[in-house]
Amino acid sequence: MAGRRAPFGGARSRRLFAGSVMAAFGGVSAVLQFVGQLWPEAIPGPAPVAAASVLLCLAWAVARSRPTVSVHQEFARPRMTVGVAPGDLFEESAHLVVGFCDTFDTDVSDGVVISGESVQGQLLERRYEGDVRRLDEELDAALGGAVPVATEARRDKPYGKLDRYPVGTVAVLGSRPRLVFGVAYSRLGNDCVARSSTEELWLSLGRVWDAVYRHGQLDRVAVPLIGSGLSRLHGLDEESLLRLILLSFITHSRERVICRELRVVLRPAELERVDLAEVAAFLRVLAAADGGGAG
Repeated sequence: MAGRRAPFGGARSRRLFAGSVMAAFGGVSAVLQFVGQLWPEAIPGPAPVAAASVLLCLAWAVARSRPTVSVHQEFARPRMTVGVAPGDLFEESAHLVVGFCDTFDTDVSDGVVISGESVQGQLLERRYEGDVRRLDEELDAALGGAVPVATEARRDKPYGKLDRYPVGTVAVLGSRPRLVFGVAYSRLGNDCVARSSTEELWLSLGRVWDAVYRHGQLDRVAVPLIGSGLSRLHGLDEESLLRLILLSFITHSRERVICRELRVVLRPAELERVDLAEVAAFLRVLAAADGGGAG
């Protein structure tokens, strides 16, 4: 396991820093009292002791509180790599996973149906240069073999598309070496509010890995923190969502090799709310369960 650490910063790091300082002061005080009782001559004057104690405690707290900003874990069976790091999803040299709603809506005008700030909105802007028609044409072709489970009336759904596909439907867009696996993991209500659940997300992730297995040719895959946006998946926080994505991928990889490398790409705001040191430990346990893992 390898974990890269960042400079000190962020609310989580500040809390850890303060706690580490207090713990270090307590430890140093206990040691000084013990040594002072047994060998009083070994303790120099109070000023040097105080200065040395402060420096030691601060150094310890800084080392402890620098947050882990990337995680890299290798698995032996199957042989693959799982990583978590901040970054720009659309700069990744990999196949991408992008979440959609069950209507595969694409309209970002005024942000009524789809937010332009969402990963899906960024897909339209970054991969399709804002050309909604081209994206819709690729979606129609990719969904040609899928059967809608319902069709809304325009009076009931005033905005966007009307056909609804089963949650878990995957539309494979683009071409190799950078395919986009668009997965419907949420239901877009007629009020233009997307809603999902833990069960629907787990199902959808499984369908994504199936599609990656069929079309990805074992190439690298990058995935955002699906479910952390506007899908109203309030039962899980960011770290729980991350663990769910990792567990889903590793569980399905034990049945067959999906890809050689998975990278979960976090936005800066998401990174602040995820303890990657804990995530690293989580991945270590899963790697050990497979018979060992190297970092």
